Amino acid sequence: MSGFFGVVSEHPCVTDLFYGTDYHSHLGTKRAGLATFEGNDAHQNIHNIENSHFRPKFAKDLDEMRGNVGIGIISDTEAQPVMVNSHLGRFAIATVSKINNIDELEQDCLSRHQQFTDLSRGRTNPTELIALLISQGKDFVSGIENVYNRVKGSCNMLILTPDGVIAARDRYGRTPIVIGRRGNDYALASESHSYVNLGYETCRFVGPGEIVKVSVDGGIKVMRPAEEKLQICSFLWIYYGYPCTEYEGINAEEVRYELGRLMGQRDDVHADFVSPIPDSGIGMALGYSNGRQIPYKRGLLKYTPTWSRSFMPVNQADRALVARMKLIASRSVLQGKEVVFCDDSIVRGTQLRDNVKMLYDYGARKVHVRISCPPLVHGCPFLNFSESKTDRELITRRVIEELEGGTVRNLEAYHDHTTPEYQRMVEVIRQHIGVDSLAFNTIDDVCQAIGLPRESLCLHCFDASSCGDK
Repeated sequence: MSGFFGVVSEHPCVTDLFYGTDYHSHLGTKRAGLATFEGNDAHQNIHNIENSHFRPKFAKDLDEMRGNVGIGIISDTEAQPVMVNSHLGRFAIATVSKINNIDELEQDCLSRHQQFTDLSRGRTNPTELIALLISQGKDFVSGIENVYNRVKGSCNMLILTPDGVIAARDRYGRTPIVIGRRGNDYALASESHSYVNLGYETCRFVGPGEIVKVSVDGGIKVMRPAEEKLQICSFLWIYYGYPCTEYEGINAEEVRYELGRLMGQRDDVHADFVSPIPDSGIGMALGYSNGRQIPYKRGLLKYTPTWSRSFMPVNQADRALVARMKLIASRSVLQGKEVVFCDDSIVRGTQLRDNVKMLYDYGARKVHVRISCPPLVHGCPFLNFSESKTDRELITRRVIEELEGGTVRNLEAYHDHTTPEYQRMVEVIRQHIGVDSLAFNTIDDVCQAIGLPRESLCLHCFDASSCGDK
């Protein structure tokens, strides 16, 4: 995934831009960048952050960056923001996107005699492609609508101009854009928690397909009204979001707590206590403790001073090592106990299997795993969720193939928690992971905990239900 931040201020914005962008570090681990305008003079800095954190990489750049308007991004894709000079004027752009038809769009741009200048790692920079699509329009609105109409996947964007920031949310609102206000100053962000310590208060959420321009003189101007159809990613609340952030006015930690409480109320497993697999399992474990009426303890702890990042390396061997190094089991807490462990999801299953082995090695008598979301049956075509490139990497799909005799079929039966097929799938996953019991929340639980209508949520990874192009 990725997260961006923008500032429109009556005063120099670089300090706010620096700290607000940094608060999105949980959303990306590869590239980060800042861009500002001082009048018509542009300033831009981009760094690789795969082996370092955002703050030390950019602290040395702040003295040379000036201006009252700026955008920044922490990205899990290519270098951003991209600086562009076109018939629309000079602008910088940052995107949170996944473009499934990038090759087709690239060839179309080349046929129009447009060119690509950033070929990071031998491939087209998706954000530069979006900038070229925008430049095909007669103005910013028609250019952004060109993106909406032609990109298969999803795309949120912040466009920095010398006099303000244009925010355009994905046509179905799969990822959020929220605006905070501090007097006549504005912050635009992927995550609402990113500006609260800077003194901004949330004033509105940008709607699906909506385009707004924010400037000091004009405030928030709607350039294109929002669409009626919303399908925001449910996984924002389950995993991606920082606990105190809000999407559509709904707090992520409260949803995680409610998912745990719902599961705890109906669970009948005996356990001495419940423990989270940190960090995203914490809210669920607290809710489960309340719903099941058993103590909450920390049997597994995350070592944060040097292992604070939430995403994992691409290489499986490195992922396994990092997963083990980040988490430390507490022998005295676990010794001889029967424990429920709460986690957000199971993707490949390898990390959880290794974590479970650690728990038994440290003396746990029985281990029960409870997952806050339903089984992930489909890869996400809209967001860069995890590093999975194919459905085949999901443990659920491998198990379904095993159960279906080497083919993947009858998937609908595995979406429904009441079917025998679903129960067999969960049992085989339990055996693969090596725990005493395993249970997932249901799609109905997810909808109830979030509090939005089912049709307003993207649940594609659970049951392939979504609207729009993939």
